Order: sequence, then C-alpha cells, then structure tokens
Amino acid sequence: MKVEALIFDMDGTMIDSMPWHAKSWVVFARNHKLTIDVSDLLARTTGRTGVECMRVLFDDRVLSDAECEALVHEKETIYRDLFHDNFTEVAGFTAFAKAAVARGLKIAVGTAGDKHNIEFAMSRLKMDPLPLAIVGGDEGLTGKPTPAIFLEAARRIGADPARCIVFEDAPFGIEAARRGGMRAVAVCSTHTAQELAGPHVIAAVKDYEELAHSNFLETLDATA
Repeated sequence: MKVEALIFDMDGTMIDSMPWHAKSWVVFARNHKLTIDVSDLLARTTGRTGVECMRVLFDDRVLSDAECEALVHEKETIYRDLFHDNFTEVAGFTAFAKAAVARGLKIAVGTAGDKHNIEFAMSRLKMDPLPLAIVGGDEGLTGKPTPAIFLEAARRIGADPARCIVFEDAPFGIEAARRGGMRAVAVCSTHTAQELAGPHVIAAVKDYEELAHSNFLETLDATA
C-alpha cells in the first residue's frame, strides 16, 4: 500500500530527551518526598499524557485535572531546565524529515508531551519545513497505548491511517500504532528492538542516520 505520511512521536524519537525526563522525575519525586523506581515509572508512563502520568505516580490520592496539570507543569519545567543546555536531536532526524517531505510524504507529530514541551523542542529543532500537524498530550485525548493521538494526527493531515508509518521509541507507542492500524518504525534510542517488536514494525534502527544509510525512504512506495 502506498505511503502517504510519516507520524513521529517526539520524546526519544525526534529528540534525545528521555535521559533528562528520567532525571527530572528524580528531582520531582524528591521535591514531593516520594521514593520512586525511575525505570519502573518510565515503563508505566512513557507515552501517557501528563495527567495520566501523575495519576499513576500519585495512585494513593484522588487528583483533579487541575491538580494534575499543576504537577505536570512543575515536573516539565524541571525537565526543560535540565535539558536546555544539553538539547540534541536523535541523530539525523531533521535531515531525514526534510528528505521525506522532498519525496512527497506528509509529516506530522503525535506526542504525549504538552504544548510547552512541544514549543521547547520545535524552537530548537528548527525543522524546515515544519510538520503539517502536531498533536499534543494536553488536548484531551487519551495517551498511548490507545491510538487516539496518532489517529488525530492522521486526520488533521488528511491521511489514511493504513498509509501512515509511525516512528516510536517506546512500547506503548508501538502498541498505539498497531491499534490505529498503522505500520511502525522502532527507534531504539531507549529500548531494544526486541522490546519494540510487532507484526506491524517494518524496521528497527538506532537513529535516522542508520535509516538514511539503508535508503529507507527510497524503498517506500510513496503516493507522490
């Protein structure tokens, strides 16, 4: 089936941010006098919206959306402060996205990150051209592994989900692509290929330089 669009997760997929999210959870937990297993927390929350993450972390409390949003703002401010001077993309991402557009593919972003993290990332990536749509985790959609964010990204750019390829670094995101009827590429920046495997996963790579060297885009039957 011809490929219409590429939909990218953001954290760990476009930008090499996951180590800094991990560090920010440690600081946030310490500020709230919580003891956490960071690896376990990330496994249970990566791909979920900020509000969902806070309800996982504070599972012994009933939190309103407003309380969750305030906690998310606190945590993500810590993350941006930590990552600010260490910002880097997943190797080769912007060049790969630009090459994809040149081949006639539509580009969108589907992330559980909120508008502040999206602005933070996009202002530093300086993508040219910009994605046709960016769907964030603070828009009222359910987080991954439900496919809502990816399906909304496809809808906004007028693409058939079956003709979209999702790029993801986390198991919940890979599962969300499957549930949305989309194929996927596993970006192994934070997980192994085995952890990101699935019948719909058409490639597993460490970064976009590896994809470029394999002539991935040239092998796609693009619509344009």
